Amino acid sequence: MRSEEKSKLALLGGAKTVAIDVGDMFDWPIITEEDEQAVLGVLRARKMSGLDISKQFEAEFAQWCGCKYALTAPNGTSAIQEAMFAVGIGVGDEIIAPSLTYWATALQVYSLGGTVVFAEVDPETLCIDPGDIEHRITKHTKAIVVVHYLGYPCDMDRIMAIAEKHNIKVIEDVSHAQGSLYKGRMLGAIGHIGAMSLMTFKPFAIGEAGILVTNDRKYFERAIMFGHYLRQGEPGTITDPELAAIKGLPLGGYKNRLNQIAAAMGRVQLKYQKQRITEVDKVMNYFVDRLEGLPGLRAHRPKKDSGDFKGGWYCPAMHYVPEELGGLSASRFCEAVRAEGVQDVFPGTNKPLHLHPVFNTVDIYGHGKPTRIANSDRDLRQPKGSLPITEKIASLIIRIPHFRRYRPEVIDVFANAFIKVCKNYKELLAGDKGGDEEVGSWNLSRIGR
Repeated sequence: MRSEEKSKLALLGGAKTVAIDVGDMFDWPIITEEDEQAVLGVLRARKMSGLDISKQFEAEFAQWCGCKYALTAPNGTSAIQEAMFAVGIGVGDEIIAPSLTYWATALQVYSLGGTVVFAEVDPETLCIDPGDIEHRITKHTKAIVVVHYLGYPCDMDRIMAIAEKHNIKVIEDVSHAQGSLYKGRMLGAIGHIGAMSLMTFKPFAIGEAGILVTNDRKYFERAIMFGHYLRQGEPGTITDPELAAIKGLPLGGYKNRLNQIAAAMGRVQLKYQKQRITEVDKVMNYFVDRLEGLPGLRAHRPKKDSGDFKGGWYCPAMHYVPEELGGLSASRFCEAVRAEGVQDVFPGTNKPLHLHPVFNTVDIYGHGKPTRIANSDRDLRQPKGSLPITEKIASLIIRIPHFRRYRPEVIDVFANAFIKVCKNYKELLAGDKGGDEEVGSWNLSRIGR
């Protein structure tokens, strides 16, 4: 192949940079015979709806997180809803959450009669901005729900200080960040309660599943009472006299028992989790290091001396700086990289929740007014322009490949595709149609959570 063919952008007729067999570089979760045998054991024993394996998994997961208690759920949405109920959120209460997140961080508050006030995100970390929380606290605020977005730890010291000052609770949504650390501490164990999805593409993935963790016995028991009716009557499980008198039916009318096939797989996955996410961290840092210094691209990762650890790198991304590439849109840049043979490269993040109709105009339960304000004493909806950083950020973020194996010879080929596009960006300007105002998705991974 002639050198000019190799250097010409594939989008404009040149040769693709990535033309190799990548094997299992992107396969996740890692499934071995040990996982298969654990799952088959549940099936053969007809224990899919039991509790024994789930309890074993909970105990092991709690120990791994550094928490006293863990409670499994059928998905992360249920686990976060349980966490909301556990800390006492009810009719007329408010939570503060980032608008830049998947809907299950906040939407289930409606089912409890509460509502949400959205806060800005920090443009570097993409996590909730502690500086934009305190002025949103009212007499109705019950909790702050933080999201460790794309695996990046929130500034938990500042957030916990605000919560303590105002006597409100902190719920950690750890769905992007199982195994991530904040100043050496495991996420989920820092706030008053943590909850997370464990679905197929998460850093800790066991299928459709979720789990809640806490050090507070009261919250643990309230979560059980909400949707785990079979556990209510077990000796020693419910120690609160008021709750113990209600045994037999779940308080929330929900059934949140986990299928034990997932629990069995979880016990196996947990044995190797640290080793596997450490490898993911190594490979992703190697890849981002290769792109360091390129015009238009900035790393989205904690500083190396911070004590933070981005476990799993869920849906990894980079900051995009269009002015360094002549104003080239993120959409056009990603189009060119995809043409080089790098498939999973797209502009955008989650779309801002505060602009969706379900948070503005939809009357879900027949209140005669939008559900967002049905139980509020004021109109707390946030129109376009109210969270300018969140509304703009999607056009300044690009998704990058999520490598799972440390194979530098393969990663180098992918890095070369980005390098090639950055070096030849001027050739892309003429055909740039922009369109970055519409990038992003309500479901971050494009295939759900």
